[in-house]
Order: sequence, then C-alpha cells, then structure tokens
Amino acid sequence: MTEKISRASRETAVASGSAAAAAAPVILSNERGSFAWGVLAKRHPALIQQVRDAFPYGRRQHEALDALLDESSNGVVEPLAPEEPDHGRWADWGRGHFGRSWYDAPFLWAESYFYRRLLAAVGYFGTGPWQGVDPFAPFKQAELRGEAVEEELRALDALADAPAGERATALLHASLWGNRADLGFRASGESPAGEVATSALVADDSAALWQLLPAGASATVAVVADNAGRELIPDLILIDHLLEHRHAERVVLHVKPYPYYVSDAMTADVVDCLRRLTEAPGEAGRIGGRLWKGMAAGSLEVRTHSFFCAPLPYEEMPEDLRKEFAGVTLTILKGDLNYRRLVGDRLWDATTSFAELTAYFPGPVAALRTLKSDVIAGLQQGTLDDLERSGAAWRTSGTHALIQVRK
Repeated sequence: MTEKISRASRETAVASGSAAAAAAPVILSNERGSFAWGVLAKRHPALIQQVRDAFPYGRRQHEALDALLDESSNGVVEPLAPEEPDHGRWADWGRGHFGRSWYDAPFLWAESYFYRRLLAAVGYFGTGPWQGVDPFAPFKQAELRGEAVEEELRALDALADAPAGERATALLHASLWGNRADLGFRASGESPAGEVATSALVADDSAALWQLLPAGASATVAVVADNAGRELIPDLILIDHLLEHRHAERVVLHVKPYPYYVSDAMTADVVDCLRRLTEAPGEAGRIGGRLWKGMAAGSLEVRTHSFFCAPLPYEEMPEDLRKEFAGVTLTILKGDLNYRRLVGDRLWDATTSFAELTAYFPGPVAALRTLKSDVIAGLQQGTLDDLERSGAAWRTSGTHALIQVRK
C-alpha cells in the first residue's frame, strides 16, 4: 500500500494537498454526540477530577480547577494569564478563539489549550511548591508498576532467539499497538494475538519502512514519542532492535518538554522506563542495559522542542525542527496525536493520498498509529468499504491501527 512520491513531484503534491484541504473541514467539537464533543464534554471534566484526587492540592489549585471546569463546560475561552511564561505564544495561537465557546474552536486547538490551562491551574509553571510537579505522574507510575508491564517484559524472553525478521515484525507491532495488553510482544502470525494485530491494520507499509532501514546502513532515525509507560517501553525495545541489528547507527528520541495529553512522554518518563527495563530479569534487563549504555555513548539521544506542545500541524513546524527531520534517514511519528498533526486535523475523504498530505514533510516519514480519533487518510477504497460495512466505530475505538510510510 506504499505511496511513493519523488522530490521533483513534491511541489505538485503540496498543491494537491492544499486543494484537498479546502474540501476537508477542520474538526470542531460542536456536534453533540461526536467523538470530539465527547472529549470536551466528558473526558476533560473526568480528567480534572482525577487530577484533583491524585494530589493534596491547596485551596488555590482547587479553585483554579473549579474555574477551568466551569469555563470549559459552560463558558467561553479565556486567555492564558499574563504571568504565564508562554502567554504571548498562546495569545497568538488563540487569536479568533478567545471569547467563543470551547466547542466552536478547532478540536486540536481546544484539546491542546485545555491541557495548557490545566497546568496553569495546578501551578506547574509557577514559583510555588507545585512548580514542575507533573499532574499526570501518578497515572504513569501506576501503569509502569502494573502486572501487565511485568507480563509483557517476561514475554520478551520467548522472542530473544527468534529469527531477526520475525523479531522485527513482532517489535514493530508492539510499538504500534502500545498499550494493547492482549498483543504484547508476540510474533505476528504465530499466535491468535498476532493474527489480530495483522488483520486489524487498515494500512500496512511496514515493508517500505524496513526498505528504508536495511541492516548495515549508517542510518539515523528520529522517533517522535507519544505516550509514556506501557507505550514507551515497546518504543524503547524497538529502538534497541534498530541499533542492535544495525538498522540504525543512531536514534534520536523526541519527547515533550512538559506534561501534555495525560500520558505523553517526557525525559523523566524515558528515564523511568529505562530503569524499569534495567531492573527486570532476562532479555528485558539486557535491553535496558544496552539502551542505558547507548545513551552514554550517543547512539541513543533524547531531545525535546517546544513545538511538540503546540496546537499546530507539523506543516507549521519551525525551521530548526525542520532541519532536524531533514537530516535523518527516517522520522517515525508515534500515536494518534502525532498523526493528526502530520496530516491535519480535518475530516478528510479517507482515500485522500497520504503521500500528498505529507509531501511538505522534510524527509521520509512513517506513522505508527492506533486509531483513536476521526482523522484518517491513505486508505484503499476496498478497505474503506469493508470497514464501513462492519458497523463498528473503527476510527475511534482503538481496535484498528495503521503503518503508513512516505518515502
């Protein structure tokens, strides 16, 4: 299903993508019962309560959380307080949205702004005692200590002596599916779980991904992480495979600079996951040890950038980040949010060319994504017809996934 696009034709593809965008409306949250509406109306209020319960916050934090709950549920969008360090940037990004209902703002912007306002409410960027305290840390840590992670790490032992190709497929699927505990690290096609992993792919360009990363090449791979915990551990294990089997000479792992979208990975989460691996017995511990040494040697580097917490598509990435991605062999974008930012958070016709929508990206790019929102592109018509006939909420339920590559 790989869609190829040469450098010479990229300009034409960008123009085609722009034309497609004109016919694809930006996703809003004002349609009652829609997925986007449910996030703002149900998920965000529940998250405020979970954060409130997770910490012994003082009166100021509780009052600020109450105000955010009331505003985001019933009021209009208010600007970030002037004392917040990035007030100016958000004032610019939010121009045209302030003073309007949260539900009438673009879904991507409203989600991003909600999380930024949540950090303001708990004093994350303030000068008080809650400065720098991740409000989502208890959720991440509980997941990392859970029995599901233990089982998945034990499953690595059975895969240690598998042929390289079989191991590569299993670890790619584990990274793709992230926190699907029923899949773990089992090899594709070797078990019922593996068969589910393959049949639930709505697009599979994995062959093109491995073609870009042949063993023995001096490749540099950028991996833009999504979630911490049970999703970041499979990402790290896949990175170890790339380095150990010489699919990459160097991997740069990009993470968020501050807490974002509940479970998004930061540097502290990378360290927590590496410690979890190194403390495990068997193959997991060996992988953790190699990655720990790789950090010191420079074969694995962790970086971050403020753009990763911006409510903007990758098409608007700053020049320094563009140069970073232009200088690597392949950029792998993990997760649903990165996909939305890669192709644009719009109601595309699902058969719109993935290659054309990503033609602006400054180098080869791969998307590994479990479907958890309405955005989708690059499907074959027959695949789309089968999915639509199924009657399932395949776009948003997390039951389907994709691997899409633009060379």
